[in-house]
Amino acid sequence: MDCPHGHGPLAVEHHHGIEVDHCPACNGRWLDAHELDLLEATSAPDPGDRRGMVDYARRPSELNCPVCGKRMTAFNYRANPLELDTCDDEHGYWLDAGEDGRVRDLIEQRVRDLYRAASAEASWGDFMSGLRGMKGKFGRRR
Repeated sequence: MDCPHGHGPLAVEHHHGIEVDHCPACNGRWLDAHELDLLEATSAPDPGDRRGMVDYARRPSELNCPVCGKRMTAFNYRANPLELDTCDDEHGYWLDAGEDGRVRDLIEQRVRDLYRAASAEASWGDFMSGLRGMKGKFGRRR
C-alpha cells in the first residue's frame, strides 16, 4: 500500500497496540475500518462512551484510498473541527500526522463531558428531592 499523499510505500507499525500502516515521510497513518474503533478504545474502553455518529459534514476528499484507489470522502470527526478521510467502500481511514492524538484527545474529552453531565444530572435530582422534602416542613403562607 502507498501513502495517499504520494510519499511511497506504507510501513507496518504497532501504534497504541494497534497494527497500522504508517508513512515514514509524512507520518500519516492508515487504519483499517475496525481500527478507528480500536484507537478510540485506547481512551474510552467502555463502548457506551463511544456511541454516536463518527462522520459529519461529508464532502469529497482530495485523497485516494490506498487499498482500492477510489477517491475517498472527508468528514468532520464526531462533529469536531478535525477532518479525517475515509474510503466509501469501508476499507479504512487516513489520519494525517498528529490526527491520531487528536482523536484520542477528543474521545477523552467526550468521556469527561458525559460523566460531568451525568454527575450534574444526579446532583440536580438530589437538589430537587431536597426541595420536595422541605415543602412539607414549611407549608404555604397566606
